[in-house]
Amino acid sequence: MTESYPMGPLSAPHIAATGSSPTRIPGEVRSSGDNAHSSLDIGQLLDDGPWTVLQKIVVFIAALSIIMDGFDGQLIGFAVPVLIKEWGVTRGDFAPALAAGLVGMGIGSAFAGLLADRFGRRGAVIVSVMVFGLATFCIGFAANLWHIGALRFIAGLGIGGALPSSTTVAAEFTPARRRTLAITATIVCVPLGGMLAGLFAGLVLPSLGWRALFFLGGALAVLLGFILLFILPETPRFLTRRPARWTELRRLVGRMSRPVAADIIFTDLSEQRIEKREGFPALFEKGRARDTIALWCAFFLNLLAVYSAFTWLPTMLTSEGLDVAIAGSGLTAYNFGGVLGALTCAMAITRYGSRWPLLLCSLLGAATALYLTRVNIALETSILIAGLGVQGFFANAVQSTMYAVCAYVYPTSVRATGTASALAFGRLGAILSAFAGATVITVGGKDGYLLMLGVAMIGLALSLAVVGRHIPARET
Repeated sequence: MTESYPMGPLSAPHIAATGSSPTRIPGEVRSSGDNAHSSLDIGQLLDDGPWTVLQKIVVFIAALSIIMDGFDGQLIGFAVPVLIKEWGVTRGDFAPALAAGLVGMGIGSAFAGLLADRFGRRGAVIVSVMVFGLATFCIGFAANLWHIGALRFIAGLGIGGALPSSTTVAAEFTPARRRTLAITATIVCVPLGGMLAGLFAGLVLPSLGWRALFFLGGALAVLLGFILLFILPETPRFLTRRPARWTELRRLVGRMSRPVAADIIFTDLSEQRIEKREGFPALFEKGRARDTIALWCAFFLNLLAVYSAFTWLPTMLTSEGLDVAIAGSGLTAYNFGGVLGALTCAMAITRYGSRWPLLLCSLLGAATALYLTRVNIALETSILIAGLGVQGFFANAVQSTMYAVCAYVYPTSVRATGTASALAFGRLGAILSAFAGATVITVGGKDGYLLMLGVAMIGLALSLAVVGRHIPARET
């Protein structure tokens, strides 16, 4: 059903009624002759025009969906220690259920682009949020690990689809000059959501129990889904490619303080020139093979480390005798450090290029994890929690900014394919973390777990060192 939007005071019907002509806006071309008409390049309009209040609101609500993605995605990590104790199961018993959620995320990420391209970015975001919200809510009714595994798989489909869909919405409503900042800000919302989940779990788990954790967390996501249904518009670039929806696009452009005539023709010349993309084999052609393999390894190892923390960090801390609330604060600190790390590393890359900031973060992340193996958890709990925050700073700094490296390594014709393939390979590392985390905690406890994180970060540094085309330093 076509969505209607309220028009501004200088909307197209108003122009037609008064007989006045609209002010020339960026991207508009007027032809002459008997069949004169105006055309508007939507890409030029967005990139060269002002960043309006509506566009900022859209980026904000897209970021909210990613915050909720990180929030619901990490609730299971806080609930696992309680469930292990209540149901009398082992960490190994839980691994398949956790892996099912990560498999769902991988599938959701892969199909989100197809859904967004066919039915619209707006629909992809709303469906993703609703799916993981409803599935998370239903986990509160789970009676066994099979139920949790099945529901986590369904939730993973939505969680995996929300990040790329919401990031696309943010990118397509943001001028080119601010697009990198907008995308970085949305990606940072994943650890921000995890940090809020930790604070939320600290309040809910001790008083209401694990079922309430999922009931309330899922309900919040569903509520956000309904809010998005009423206020999130479709992106201008998607609407441009569907002439049947140009009436909707004219109204949207009017809401963005750019009133246009009722007979205007919309184009997107810059995107149409590059829409013919190369296929998967192009990732290994023209000198790209080394960078492709290195980036795949980097994403694999980084997501192995990050999801080992998301999934198993509270469980590791409770296995060492810490209270559930204190154990949860370890993952909260990890995510808080991740938010700061991603923003700091993004600023460093802007000035110094990507090679040395990413290598430094990887090595310092490894050093932090290895140092924490020497901390006595019983006597130095506060040092351990703070150290986990530092480790999260470095690990998430690399995770959030590697997307920018992919965007630089691959040309436009193969950029989407290159980034998606690297993320898909990284998801294998995330899936492995479900089993590896359970094994190393059972066999080696805290030290074995931290050693795994340290080794993964060292491998990450080596992989990033192999990448040849890093983002260059800014010329001064």
